[in-house]
Amino acid sequence: MAEMMFWEAVRRAHDEEMARDPMVICMGEDIGVAGGTYKATRGLFDKYGPERVIDTPISENSFSGLAIGAAFCGVRPIVEIMSVNFAWLATDQIINTAAKVRYMSGGQLEAPVVFRSPGGTAHQLGAQHSARMEKVFMGIAGLRVVTPSNPKQAYGLLKSAVRCNDPVFINEHELMYNMKGEVPDEEFFHPLEGSEVARPGRDITLFGYNISVHWCLQAADILSKQHGIEAEVVDLYSLNPLDRAGIAASVSKTHRALIAEEAEAPVGVGSEVMAIINEECFFELDAPPVRVSAVNVPIPYNHTLEKAAIPNAKDVVAAVLKMFGK
Repeated sequence: MAEMMFWEAVRRAHDEEMARDPMVICMGEDIGVAGGTYKATRGLFDKYGPERVIDTPISENSFSGLAIGAAFCGVRPIVEIMSVNFAWLATDQIINTAAKVRYMSGGQLEAPVVFRSPGGTAHQLGAQHSARMEKVFMGIAGLRVVTPSNPKQAYGLLKSAVRCNDPVFINEHELMYNMKGEVPDEEFFHPLEGSEVARPGRDITLFGYNISVHWCLQAADILSKQHGIEAEVVDLYSLNPLDRAGIAASVSKTHRALIAEEAEAPVGVGSEVMAIINEECFFELDAPPVRVSAVNVPIPYNHTLEKAAIPNAKDVVAAVLKMFGK
């Protein structure tokens, strides 16, 4: 195992897949000469050249459509959308073309495109650069959505996504690129479906994804040390499809559930997880499930207001203690 930063793990996956298959290309704004805003493609332009590491104009809808068309012809593009906020401009291509073409062509066409995009709230970037769009994409039939919480997942999910014949949207969090973690020295492929128990427990299940997994782990540590509550933490790295069986298995074990997410609550990941719990294991519950989410406002630029709008580990702890009447 080697310790590396999140961005290094993403870059390693790019490099290995491009070295293996000459049909794997990269596209996006500033990914070539500049090496990517978050360094995820550093050095690849010099290694593979401008025909395979393509700096694009500022036109997300256009270069996303170009990548999808190339995928129809056997190319396997990795598209980096510099910020998930800009993915709004590419939704017609991603949703109306990539996600639907196999169904609408009767299986004659496939769109094996990987869309990578960082998002989330990252220190005073303002409302138009702090989007959490995972809940938009996870509701699209035909589009896989995954969201890594650590470098190992970032590496393995990207490698699996490149080799998948479905379009895959990888939602990365901007605050995690310098996070360090262990990644196997050998080649590793992470499943694109399922969930992972990040910490076993018996009293309550804390569900999270990408950055909120870390809030849940911090909260679980506090709950154990200070309150004697042993929380299980489940990492929902796959948002479409969600792991119905894994969600139900953990709740049936702990009989309580809390879902932590950085996005606003309405029509979100938490809503869908609560629906699954209601459908799959309602009679296993000892208390109603709880959501810990952002305040339902555009994210403020002001630092103090931004912090007030976004939940954290302390909010998870407070919600759990309330559930236990403490």
